[in-house]
Amino acid sequence: MPFARLATATTPTCRIGLGLAAVGRPGYINLGRDRDLGEDRSAETLRTRTHALLDAAYAQGVRYVDAARSYGRSEEFLADWLAAHPGRDDVVIGSKWGYTYTAGWSVDAETHEVKDHSPAAYDRQRAETDALLGDRLDLYQIHSVTPDSPALTDKDLHARLAEAADRGLTVGFSTSGPAQADTIRAALAVTVGGKPLFRTVQSTYNLLETSAGPALAEAHDAGLTVIVKEGMANGRLAGPHAPDALKSVAAATGLGCDAVALGWILRRPWAGVVLSGAATVEQLLSNLHAPAVGLDAEQLTRLATLREEPGAYWERRRQLPWH
Repeated sequence: MPFARLATATTPTCRIGLGLAAVGRPGYINLGRDRDLGEDRSAETLRTRTHALLDAAYAQGVRYVDAARSYGRSEEFLADWLAAHPGRDDVVIGSKWGYTYTAGWSVDAETHEVKDHSPAAYDRQRAETDALLGDRLDLYQIHSVTPDSPALTDKDLHARLAEAADRGLTVGFSTSGPAQADTIRAALAVTVGGKPLFRTVQSTYNLLETSAGPALAEAHDAGLTVIVKEGMANGRLAGPHAPDALKSVAAATGLGCDAVALGWILRRPWAGVVLSGAATVEQLLSNLHAPAVGLDAEQLTRLATLREEPGAYWERRRQLPWH
């Protein structure tokens, strides 16, 4: 089975992983960050917050943690936590390369990250990740592949990734944008030496953006482990920002909008791991109620009305401010 450590680490009652995008840097596009993080966004404050989230997640059975080179100092914070807990070798670690963090620890930077899927970028960022995570890294993913990405066709890059896979590293990719399905299908066709290169796919999928679903099912059927990101639509499905239909269904279940939104994703048979992007321990604990969510046919029909056209969804996401 691909990505055997992740398959072993997850259970029917804990298929939730913890993503560090919201806490590895002072600025991000999630709604509600002023309330969640407050004014003190120093590196040490966010390091402490990250460690508290990791402690709470581990105590609740979460065993997959997802970072990236572009998530500020997320790999560093994670490496510090792993070093402080040497017995927690059951935690499966994934990270991503392909974007460089350029905000200089500022919320108001003109550019927060720069995309580069070249072999040179891979070599540089792989060395940076290795310096922090070393042999604790289980999964290395190409960050936010789109149909026009050279990562889908660059044979030199494919050779580098295949060599890493031969040495035991799982190689995957993540997707973004309205053409996620096209990207997934193109990536499934990438082979090296007659063998599929990618063993995991991480894509945006939520109540508002479902267009990648059929392609993710195909990836699952092809043997890839599917990781779902942005299940809360960057905060659009949480708390005060949630649409009325979601609020009413959540009220009927007695759980939060976040748990219902993530629980809805967990109903997909192809969804291997669903990421929580919690910025507080309270949010994380609420997210972890997702496996307990039960939805009847009428509730599922009401939630289906929330679906947006992919182009509109991604344009709305593009306009979310870094704050």
